[in-house]
Amino acid sequence: MIEKSEHIKNILTLLPETPGVYQYFDKTGKIIYIGKAKNLKRRVSSYFNKIHESVKTNVLVKNIQDIKYIVVKTEEDALHLENSLIKEYKPRYNVLLKDDKTYPWITVKNEHFPRVFLTRKLVKDGSKYYGPYSNLHVARTMLDLIRELYPIRTCSLALTPENIKKKKFKVCLQYHIKNCKGPCCGYENQEDYFEYITQIKQILNGNIHQLSEHLREKMENLASELKFEEAQTIKEKYLLIEKYKAKSIIVSTSLHNIDVFSYDEDENAAFINYLHVKNGSITQSFTLEYKKRLDEAREEILALGIVELRTRFKSNSHEIIVPFLPELEFENTVLVVPQRGDKKKLLDVSVQNVKQHKIDRLKQAEKLNPEQKSIRLLKEIQHELKLEKMPVHIECFDNSNIQGSDAVAACVVFKMAKPSKKDYRKYIIRTVQGPDDYASMQEVVRRRYQRALDEGSPLPDLIIADGGKGQMEVIRKVIEDELHLNIPIAGLAKDNKHRTSELLFGFPPLIIGLKQQTPLFHLLEQIQNEVHRFAIRFHRDKRSKSQVASALDTIAGIGNKTKDILLNRYKSVKRIREVPLFELEGVIGKSKAGILFKALHEKE
Repeated sequence: MIEKSEHIKNILTLLPETPGVYQYFDKTGKIIYIGKAKNLKRRVSSYFNKIHESVKTNVLVKNIQDIKYIVVKTEEDALHLENSLIKEYKPRYNVLLKDDKTYPWITVKNEHFPRVFLTRKLVKDGSKYYGPYSNLHVARTMLDLIRELYPIRTCSLALTPENIKKKKFKVCLQYHIKNCKGPCCGYENQEDYFEYITQIKQILNGNIHQLSEHLREKMENLASELKFEEAQTIKEKYLLIEKYKAKSIIVSTSLHNIDVFSYDEDENAAFINYLHVKNGSITQSFTLEYKKRLDEAREEILALGIVELRTRFKSNSHEIIVPFLPELEFENTVLVVPQRGDKKKLLDVSVQNVKQHKIDRLKQAEKLNPEQKSIRLLKEIQHELKLEKMPVHIECFDNSNIQGSDAVAACVVFKMAKPSKKDYRKYIIRTVQGPDDYASMQEVVRRRYQRALDEGSPLPDLIIADGGKGQMEVIRKVIEDELHLNIPIAGLAKDNKHRTSELLFGFPPLIIGLKQQTPLFHLLEQIQNEVHRFAIRFHRDKRSKSQVASALDTIAGIGNKTKDILLNRYKSVKRIREVPLFELEGVIGKSKAGILFKALHEKE
């Protein structure tokens, strides 16, 4: 097993299970490897949990002293970002990418009759470039479909007005099969050709609804003509283009030398993420954290962060993308709050990174101080219910019975958002006849808190009923009207699938909105499940003992001592019934064995 430093171990525990790019640093702070991952946590951890067959990989892992990463939305975005970062930093251990392979683009050439083709070289001659495409098959399919839709030229002839006028060229096969209208011979004017190019640019910019509709119609027409093989070919292209409608976040080389900032905050800190964009690719990412001393405005903190990060990274970008306008104007610089398009997508990537950094910092703090998570949850409950104090001590009640038989109740106790099992209590209902949950709840609450008052025991900061408005009201009558106590009361209701669905509070009770799958929701769900489990288990045990006792207690001549001997040996009445007479005689004597055997087999 390869040794890991505590620093690396801590990073590995915090890695998110999302697509992204990771960077490995050596002891001098230099990037030595950049990689992409569909799942950052799984991929990066795989470097450290085994000895690799490759000697170079083991040497790489040995030299890793720090890890940083950038999260993105999709694996495809991770491919683009990895490519741009490797070309920017040329890390020592990126052996497989030393050929500096670039991803293909579709270019609309700056010509009199523009060509549209795939290229890996970007030439600044006024041509338009779209991509890059991490999937070459998708790029080729897009190009094939464009050529199928629009009769544009595929030749590389120099179609200048002079050459066309001199009639230097002859039409080729593409003209005869109607894939081209012959601009080389003057059979098509530039205005009509540019109309095609305008539409092609719209498609390459992501406006491919028109293309999808065309394919769908063609597919349906072929199917109606019973040309199923051709229809299937078109269907495959249609489905691929539909899938590709979600464009990459890095889309256009027109985005050059731009700074992107995003902002997030919590109670004690503010976080600012910085991305630098060059030639449509992210080349830098960094998140800054400010500890808030006063109630500073977010516009003020963002302005501080922009100045600090632009100075630190020596940026002279003339365009800054921000989520909101800061309290500062920058000379010769335009501040943009994008609402849509490529710039909005870049801002979304920055927002994703700043939120992930905030989550990582919270996890790190809670790991160092486990009570911090509990305090955060309890403060959240206090805020949601507007309690005077943080509910450090919570008690929850539930009843259990079957048509009123063997009625019991249970109370579970949570302290600092953790179960305090030594304080759990079970109750056998004494004064209620029949299935009356409300009366049973009143009896248990009365017994518990009257005893607490008599003994001077601590009272809870919050009482939770496993039920809705009715259970809350009967608890309130005991707590406030009878015992004259001031303890907040909440209710947890379940849906028709017996899952936690609503938190109720106040009189009359109101539904408190809770987001499902949040830590607070899971805590309340845990409390409700725990009291239900504890009550059901107690009821099952009591019912089982009652059933066993009734079967043996009704037999005259079989006392408690004999009953204990039998149950300790055979565990249940069913097993005792299966024991032969001669064996029972050896255990409890001939006389008692005869009485017992006759009683258990009387019906037979």
